[in-house]
Amino acid sequence: MTFAFYPSLAGRVALVTGGASGIGADIVAAFHANGARVAFFDIQEEAGAALSAGLAVGGAPPLFVRCDVTDVDALRAAIESVRARLGPIGVLVNNAANDERRPVDEVTPEFWRRAIDLNLSHQFFASQAVHPHMLELGGGAIVNLSSIAWHFGPPDMPAYAAAKAGVTALTYSLARKFGADNIRVNAIEPGAVMTERQRRLWYKTPESVEAMVQRQILKRGLLGEEIARAALFLAADDSRMITKQTIVVDGGLR
Repeated sequence: MTFAFYPSLAGRVALVTGGASGIGADIVAAFHANGARVAFFDIQEEAGAALSAGLAVGGAPPLFVRCDVTDVDALRAAIESVRARLGPIGVLVNNAANDERRPVDEVTPEFWRRAIDLNLSHQFFASQAVHPHMLELGGGAIVNLSSIAWHFGPPDMPAYAAAKAGVTALTYSLARKFGADNIRVNAIEPGAVMTERQRRLWYKTPESVEAMVQRQILKRGLLGEEIARAALFLAADDSRMITKQTIVVDGGLR
């Protein structure tokens, strides 16, 4: 099977948060394969270094920067370090997230704030920080990762669901604010992507994976590569008149 290649991404500086594993790693690999100058943030140092080294064959590796995106000062500093090493950022993919489950009666104020920071707040502050970069470039693209989960109302994920609904609303607000600057802002809502983490924590048996697949209209497992291809399209010039939109990539689950 052959997929699209986006020449407009060649040489463009693209930043991916939460890029060391899972969907984020697939996004990093996809932008790197399309010739972008990729930087990615994560707190997983070993995984981040391994991904960067693994993609070094045949060219410059992606730039891995250890960064806790919930620390706004550290996030801003890391973004400026990318600028210093690669140049102004033209593409931002706000991917970092954590879908930890917890029953409603066990949710503490600390857990709630942490979930909102991990899944929503950093997307705003990263977008705010790259805005001057994109102004300098004459435009840019921001892709936010939401989730279809908030549409279902998952009972053990109230903070995560609230945050992911907030991502969609944030996307619409920033799209309208940044539009005059030729900066497009869109979101992707993935379905049940079978990453290594999801299989380890929530889909531990082949039967549980297959049960989820059978809930979808398209009867095959959803992989991070599918999300990465949507991110490529939304970042490339091919989608230059698309903004304030949400693309659902879930195999027809919702």
